[in-house]
Amino acid sequence: MKLFVGLGNPGQKYARNRHNIGFMALDRISDDHGFGPWKSKFQAEIAEGRLGSEKVLLIKPQTFMNRSGQSVGEAMRFYKLDSTDVTVFHDELDLAPGTVRAKAGGGHAGHNGLRSIHDHISPAYDRVRLGIGHPGRKELVSPYVLSDFAKADSDWLEDVLRGVSDGAGHLADGDGGKFMNAVALRAAPPRSSKTAVATSKSVPAAAPEPEADTRSAMQKLMDKFK
Repeated sequence: MKLFVGLGNPGQKYARNRHNIGFMALDRISDDHGFGPWKSKFQAEIAEGRLGSEKVLLIKPQTFMNRSGQSVGEAMRFYKLDSTDVTVFHDELDLAPGTVRAKAGGGHAGHNGLRSIHDHISPAYDRVRLGIGHPGRKELVSPYVLSDFAKADSDWLEDVLRGVSDGAGHLADGDGGKFMNAVALRAAPPRSSKTAVATSKSVPAAAPEPEADTRSAMQKLMDKFK
């Protein structure tokens, strides 16, 4: 069994915030792959389903971001899982908007949700880093992540969510490479190859052949002096 954890803040007020892209990713996976209804358990909203041959539990902690680790730890202990069975989907300031990276382990880079998970289950879990870009100055980070995505972000955001959902089965199977390929096909689809059509060059019409000269030698001589 795998635990897919989306990070965000509970409530409609925060639903479209940049900080809630982890929730958005899990909602898309649930919708696209026919997961069961969302229920309340482990201080979270959870939904059960399957991705390929793997049973997966989707978890959206309802404790607010800085205490996300509480619900993740509860669920992990209940199912007797290791931290390596956990994949966390979260917003990433250090990646450009629309960029996605899969990563195993590592630091929390000041992300309050990851910091809390570190404290409760250790740093040895997988992450899907969903780039939202950086506002440029440290003091702008909090209002930036707690603001809604702009309308101009709609296209790349939709592509990212669809790509993450497309690759979710590979992620559950532990194949990060195939997951990233699925994301790339949505976020940066290959250009369709165009078959080169040869342009026919105009060929000048052949000059008509001269008519055969049937005159006699005498007639040719007489015609020459006309």
